[in-house]
Amino acid sequence: MPAMILVDADACPVKDEVYKVAWRHEVAVRIVSNAWLRVPQHPLIERVVVDAGFDAADDWIAVHIDADTVVVTGDILLADRCLKAGAAAVIAPNGKPFTTASIGGAIATRAIMADLRAGADGVGGGPAPFAKADRSRFLSALDEALVRLKRTRPA
Repeated sequence: MPAMILVDADACPVKDEVYKVAWRHEVAVRIVSNAWLRVPQHPLIERVVVDAGFDAADDWIAVHIDADTVVVTGDILLADRCLKAGAAAVIAPNGKPFTTASIGGAIATRAIMADLRAGADGVGGGPAPFAKADRSRFLSALDEALVRLKRTRPA
């Protein structure tokens, strides 16, 4: 099966960057969302609109993964599901890769922060604002993941 990029797209700030890298590597992209999103008219780009149900996009992504799939998501729990399903790579929009070695710590940190936000006034929530450096780091990480995938796939 050819390589593919699956994007958890509802709140993804790097869709344009995904398209650029995918076109350069000639890799198909599926933009998965709960609502209709504008995507470029291009044979490599496919829009997938799922039901509005809770985690519907996550569920769709998790069942369409194989060893030739790179997933773009900021959702730590979806990243965990993707890694367990055998995705070639899972990358956050800020360029940080989720790996089997790092996902446990990310899940634990997420749980701790949720507890702190729920129980204490004044504890800020959410990630830092998206920066230009994040975009650059993402472009590099996605490019590296696709190059690595091409090297490991049989010709």
